[in-house]
Amino acid sequence: MAQTTAIIDALKKVLREHGLTYQQVATELSLSEASIKRLFAEKQFSLKRLDQICALMGIEISDLMRRLEPEARVDALTTDQEQQLVSDIPLLIVAICALNRWHFEQILAAYELSEHDVINRLAQLDRMGLIELLPGNRIKPLITHDFHWQKNGPIQRFFEDQVQGDFFHCRFNRPGELRLFLNGMLSPRSNDIMQQKLRRLALDFRHCHQEDLSLPLDERYGMSLMLAIRPWEIGVFRDYRRPDAEKVYPGHAIR
Repeated sequence: MAQTTAIIDALKKVLREHGLTYQQVATELSLSEASIKRLFAEKQFSLKRLDQICALMGIEISDLMRRLEPEARVDALTTDQEQQLVSDIPLLIVAICALNRWHFEQILAAYELSEHDVINRLAQLDRMGLIELLPGNRIKPLITHDFHWQKNGPIQRFFEDQVQGDFFHCRFNRPGELRLFLNGMLSPRSNDIMQQKLRRLALDFRHCHQEDLSLPLDERYGMSLMLAIRPWEIGVFRDYRRPDAEKVYPGHAIR
């Protein structure tokens, strides 16, 4: 029974990835939506039915079974691999789209890239181990839930040099936008507490991202969240600071 449950769970996951609903499956199989829901709830699938549903997504039952096998997933790229991404902007675009569960056709529709360009980049990402390029140009991300970029690596430097300024070139006054800026004087202990809270918020953001990956693309929107806290003084203030000011306000020297 445990194996059957795993197969049905895998089938439901693949259906979500393809954006198929129970109603669409029911229509294709000439059944009612209630009948399809009952099949999934009772886990009573004949091989014929299972094969029919797999065929809707252009996969074989064997492809579904491979979903049950432990697979290697990456939680970070090497520095050289990150450098490959930032050195080829189309590759970076395709990588970000692929990791956000875009389909091949959606990438083509959104960016001025030819089929040849996108396929070549997907093949390169496949060789890097970031995705698995499946028949029919289907894309399977191979990253863990806690995938991260290298600290002070090429992607982070690319963000600092070319993205960060553009991100803040905004009034943050439209729907979906929010900017909070607070200033105060904290002890090192309070600074540590705030950093812990920011890390938890970042984790919540990551969890929401993972949960929403199962939604159709038109129900998801590119969102960026900047979290930052550091001892900091406005530049023009710093220009007027006395050479021995750090002795008076040692908090300014926190690193």
